[in-house]
Amino acid sequence: MKKTAIALSFLLLTSCAAPTADIAGILVSCTTLQTQNVAKPIELGCLDGSEGASINALRGPAIINVWGSWCAPCKEEMPIFRSFYAKAKGKLQLVGVDVEEASLKDGQEFVLKNGITWPNLFDSDGSSRAYFGMGVPVTWFIAADGSVAYKHIGVLKSELELITFTSKYLRVEL
Repeated sequence: MKKTAIALSFLLLTSCAAPTADIAGILVSCTTLQTQNVAKPIELGCLDGSEGASINALRGPAIINVWGSWCAPCKEEMPIFRSFYAKAKGKLQLVGVDVEEASLKDGQEFVLKNGITWPNLFDSDGSSRAYFGMGVPVTWFIAADGSVAYKHIGVLKSELELITFTSKYLRVEL
């Protein structure tokens, strides 16, 4: 009897948990990205359909987050980026780069479902591999002169970690 009561209590408690809700994002134009001239630009399109930008021409301070909609760890770190961007907007550029995607629509749906509100470039043909390499998630910290100040491979564990990297490598305080 006691085991039945415990099992029933556990079932009731777990069934009351709220499902994870999607948070509405928006497809943001990439035309506002600040870039500089480079000798061999790596041009990418924009997920919203507007003109894209040359990924290796972005001026900092900037953070580039490379992701794919099929990547579970990429989805895990989106709440960290959402919270971070609320604090960092206007102090640096945050740019997403959607790679290795089956279709443009998959990337667009990921943005909308995961509350992404910053510009996202779309690599339709794998041309950014020469710049980024393979694998996601990867987060790049771009200095004011356009050089790579730091490259973080793998999932960011917390917003504090992202803020610490931003302060250390880009000298931007939040």
